[in-house]
Amino acid sequence: MSITIDRIVFKGKWEWAIFFFILYLPFYISILSIVYQATGSVFLVNLFQYLKEAVLLLTLGSYVLYQRNVFEYRFRIQLIDKLFLSFYGLCFLFLILPVGEADFITKAKYFKNVLIMGLMFFLGRNTSLADREYRSVFVMLMGIFILAFGLNIFEKVAHIHFQNISGYALYNQAINNVEPSGNYGLTWTFETQTTGMRLASFFSDPLDLASSCLLGFSVALIGFLTSKREQSWFFILVMLCAMGSLMFTASRSSFASFFIMLCFIAVIFRLYNLIKFGIGLFVIFVIYVIGYASDEFYYFVLDTITFENASSVGHLLAWIEAFNQMVIAPFGSGLATSGNATGVTDDLRIGGENQYLIFGVQLGVLGMLLYIAILVVGIWVSVRAFRKTDNIHLARIAFVAATVKVGLLLPLFTANAELFAFVSWVSWWMVGLSVKTYGKCISDGNLPVLTSQ
Repeated sequence: MSITIDRIVFKGKWEWAIFFFILYLPFYISILSIVYQATGSVFLVNLFQYLKEAVLLLTLGSYVLYQRNVFEYRFRIQLIDKLFLSFYGLCFLFLILPVGEADFITKAKYFKNVLIMGLMFFLGRNTSLADREYRSVFVMLMGIFILAFGLNIFEKVAHIHFQNISGYALYNQAINNVEPSGNYGLTWTFETQTTGMRLASFFSDPLDLASSCLLGFSVALIGFLTSKREQSWFFILVMLCAMGSLMFTASRSSFASFFIMLCFIAVIFRLYNLIKFGIGLFVIFVIYVIGYASDEFYYFVLDTITFENASSVGHLLAWIEAFNQMVIAPFGSGLATSGNATGVTDDLRIGGENQYLIFGVQLGVLGMLLYIAILVVGIWVSVRAFRKTDNIHLARIAFVAATVKVGLLLPLFTANAELFAFVSWVSWWMVGLSVKTYGKCISDGNLPVLTSQ
């Protein structure tokens, strides 16, 4: 961390913030839990809790301070920039207008959370790294998933969640006022309806790890496709680790998203052998479930398919509640009235298990459509950037940005997925960098782009 801060503050290399986020965000909740368990100090927990925002503010400050002739640059606005500006303009209106029952402080905290994905996009939009630094980004990302799978193996063998060791329940009770629940003394998220263990490694919960595995697999896949064959074993290892961790999470939406992502990659990037690979994995999975899986896992899959799983029914009820509210208030019910973010109280919460509907409830139909448009355009631009750029590192970033955002489309239906800081922050940074890459590819070179160069 000290190296990153030194680079950001004293060297003007604000782009190095991405290294901090990659190495800090996956361990974020585990760090907070361990700190509270070791010290019992809420103050120390708060220091670590707001460390990521502090680094983000330092990064923005460094960008402004070290930007040469910042007021002489002309912005080259693309469609996605306009969508982001419109989305945040709408959010700001809901912040200052007396809409909804949440007080201004609560709305401001929620607005801060929503603003982060735009700030990460902005940082990516203006990032310039050396080739070795891009390689470091990918090495760090792949290292995260090797470590995560290793810890998953330990959890499985020892039959204990890492969160039982780190003090997650104690932290959750003291800081978030969430009482321990479930058969493992954590929360119900850490187990299936048949009481099977859902593992999270050092991530905040199984859903966070499951969504992040899509990022890990995509990073390893593009590394495999663009590297020498003698190096392929390492990328295969990372892909296997990501798939293994995904299985340990028992996340239905992320598992389905994995196959959707494979189909997207196969069709858009013309890698049709991936369809065969996906079909093969699916057949192996079916054979395993029918012939070799435990009764616990078998009925978990069966209840999911027949929609008799309590979690699936819960999602449906939350969607209906949110949709009904959108019908009642199509222009929005106000910030902090839906979702699972800090500050959204139970008495104000409407729905909350669908990222699209969460924005729809709070910002109205227009807000939801703007968010969906940002996702669609971001994916499209990333695909175009991948196809047009001659820089292999930027092409890899664009590939991952497009595939991960497609992979997350389904989990966004079942979770407030923008709260999964690691995959959300990193993927929005990648989308921003892809937009910059695409802009350079189509430009005539006459208009300077606002960067740190």
